[in-house]
Amino acid sequence: MSDLSFQPDEAEIERRVEALLFAAAGPLTAAEIAARLPENCNVARAISGLRARYEGRGVELECVADRWRFRTAPDLAFMMTQEREEPRRLSRAALETLAIIAYHQPVTRAEIESVRGVSISKGTLDLLLEMGFVRLRGRRRTPGRPVTYATTDRFLEHFGLATLYDLPGVQEMKAAGLLDLSLPVGFEVPDPSRASEADDEDGSLPLDDEAPEFAQDFVGETR
Repeated sequence: MSDLSFQPDEAEIERRVEALLFAAAGPLTAAEIAARLPENCNVARAISGLRARYEGRGVELECVADRWRFRTAPDLAFMMTQEREEPRRLSRAALETLAIIAYHQPVTRAEIESVRGVSISKGTLDLLLEMGFVRLRGRRRTPGRPVTYATTDRFLEHFGLATLYDLPGVQEMKAAGLLDLSLPVGFEVPDPSRASEADDEDGSLPLDDEAPEFAQDFVGETR
């Protein structure tokens, strides 16, 4: 154990201050540093010497709110950053909605709500669209022309599926807690080979082939 009554020279004081700052969990005040050194040690001089010695190095000594700490030189901060993609977790409502769309596409919002038995928030579909798992498929040829939803290639890629045929069976989905629902009669895995026929069969209009929202009035030429 070192003798705190021993009066070190300036080089030794600077060395001890350096060790304290490196080992500290957070910035230290001059008083906190002095409390761990023998009496009458010139902490200010030691700090000044350290600042000069570390100036321009990869690590520098700085003062923040009257507390001292070592930090990485600002121009080297880019080396300490790491870019990574944080996977976004889907809520149970989003997973159920995605499962219904996958197994019953093309499907309208009202049909999704009918299968789930509860209303879905606008944010749930917005999230699935934003993540690229779901796309707008078309519009039903029914009053109001509701939008229909279908899954995307990104959905297949994310879940490691070659085609929609590779979707797990309904019983497997129920066992996983993703389809704990009262499914309608005729609920089945869609056939991707018939995708080109789907618009005609489900009475849908393509999104880029919609009828105008309002009828055009033609006014005769006035005299």
